[in-house]
Amino acid sequence: MSDQHTHQNFETRAIHAGNTADPLTGAVVPPIYQVSTYKQDGVGGLRGGYEYSRSANPTRTALEENLAALEGGRRGLAFASGLAAEDCLLRTLLAPGDHVVIPNDAYGGTFRLFAKVVERWGVDFSVANTSDIESVRGAVNDRTKLIWVETPSNPLLGITDIEAVAGVARQAGVKLVVDNTFASPYLQQPLALGADVVVHSLTKYMGGHSDVVGGALVTADEALGEELAYHQNAMGAVAGPFDSWIVLRGIKTLAVRMDRHSENAAKIVEMLTQHPKVTQVLYPGLPEHPGHEVAAKQMRSFGGMISFRVQGGEEAAVEVCNRAQLFTLGESLGGVESLIEHPGRMTHASVAGSALEVPADLVRLSVGIENVDDLLADLRQALG
Repeated sequence: MSDQHTHQNFETRAIHAGNTADPLTGAVVPPIYQVSTYKQDGVGGLRGGYEYSRSANPTRTALEENLAALEGGRRGLAFASGLAAEDCLLRTLLAPGDHVVIPNDAYGGTFRLFAKVVERWGVDFSVANTSDIESVRGAVNDRTKLIWVETPSNPLLGITDIEAVAGVARQAGVKLVVDNTFASPYLQQPLALGADVVVHSLTKYMGGHSDVVGGALVTADEALGEELAYHQNAMGAVAGPFDSWIVLRGIKTLAVRMDRHSENAAKIVEMLTQHPKVTQVLYPGLPEHPGHEVAAKQMRSFGGMISFRVQGGEEAAVEVCNRAQLFTLGESLGGVESLIEHPGRMTHASVAGSALEVPADLVRLSVGIENVDDLLADLRQALG
């Protein structure tokens, strides 16, 4: 993060970090440098350090500087997807024989990456309840190199005390990685709480409009950032210039969007907790949520993701998803439009039969920024 933005408030950083006016034209928005290669002033004479857009591209640089500023990190890196970012991180930090601790309610794609890809390299993992510090401590062994945390988690909205797990990681001499996708840097700052690396699916709240796929890593340490940047170039799954530009545009409204997502979600939670066909609501803003106090301590507000369980089991949950009209039936999350899905059959089908299997009667909502009265009416009719 540049010193220029260190003392600015979040909303200001979101709009200005990395977004310097174009020196040639004065354009206030960074151009889309849709280019693969760059003219050199003599052999090895690079203009601004650019030679080939896999290695660096000015539009991507703008996004990466912005990401670092928003997370309070030393280095930001943008990738073609969230899983591409995770893949680069794992292949940079792990070697055959290493061990990782992952959450018992990790995102299905993250679990699949560990269980179906990383294990084939000779890296194994243990599943821990990261909401329970003793569970995390008990899962660490002398081969552990990483502790992986999602908070809030997907789709059970579990909360992990980042500062407490960072203490376990430091004591064990291992790195702490936090997937901050559900919260976004506006609601939560993992690096300030002791994490070493933050992971994002930029597809979600950062882009915010369901029109781009991307991923990011932000590091607290400059040297680790350089090491990851080397592997980002060597492996090549970089964010393209247009995708980088789209995410940068989305980030400028991140703060106001997250405020509305959280505000709408709180009102929907209030309705769901009183609905006779809803057996349980999973939302960290509820006082009865086991992670409520930790979430209140480490988050600005509780976000726009809600999961709930319904009477009648799996078929009833699927029927609620099918009956919704304003809530679009679809995977992903974090866009301005509201989405509904059945995790067991959709986003988390990859964890079926594993220790991470989700309840069959679970419905997940990504609450958008529409008028909340319209959203409430749609959910009431969907629940019947």
